[in-house]
Amino acid sequence: MHLAATDYIIVLVMIFIGGLMDSIAGGGGLISLPAYLLIGLPPHLALGTNKFSSVWGTLVATGNYLINKMIDLKSALTAAAAALLGSWMGTRTVLLIKADFLNYILILLIPIIAVITIFNQNMGFKDKSKEISGCRKYILCLITGLVVGFYDGFFGPGTGTFLILFFTLLLKYDYIKANGNTKVVNLASNLAAVITFAASGNILYKLAIPAACCGILGNLTGSKLVILRGNKFIKRIFIVVLALLMLRVILNVFAH
Repeated sequence: MHLAATDYIIVLVMIFIGGLMDSIAGGGGLISLPAYLLIGLPPHLALGTNKFSSVWGTLVATGNYLINKMIDLKSALTAAAAALLGSWMGTRTVLLIKADFLNYILILLIPIIAVITIFNQNMGFKDKSKEISGCRKYILCLITGLVVGFYDGFFGPGTGTFLILFFTLLLKYDYIKANGNTKVVNLASNLAAVITFAASGNILYKLAIPAACCGILGNLTGSKLVILRGNKFIKRIFIVVLALLMLRVILNVFAH
């Protein structure tokens, strides 16, 4: 497939922005995937190339958060294992029924999430996860992984953002730890997807490799901003991502 210089410029700039946003509050795919579609890649090739470019940025962000002790690894790995199962279940389900109805549910759900996030002043600013007993915590991690993993396999957009919400609201982590935990779950699901797309030949490597470099740069920049600026910064970006997700869902409704 022939690509012009302008195609590379469009994709690489948007992948950097997507990686930056994803490392802070999730939702990077809301920017990166449309970039590939915009230059004319077929849907499956766009999905595979996007997963390849994003997985490396997620890996770097995860490493950065791990080094800075911003991940509760046991909780994150528990949720990641459940998310892989949930994603498989969601993918199998979407083959049987259409996911269109979820657009209408999200139109109601996203504003509620935004209101809770804005007006709940205590949410995500203090790590209170130790208040939850070990057994209960891991059960909640399994539920989080299964539910959000199912959503990812069934529908997809904003998966990282919903993981942050679950980790802060249900498991009482602050935004920083919730974000770090989310990266571990995202990394597990993205690696599984990359292997699947690579095996089916749905990755355009001549674009995916330079895009991965831009994704890494975006994730490095974003994760460093999180380390420097903390919970309030994440909350602001989280609201922006919810607004973008809402826009995406509304466009999906009108497209159908």
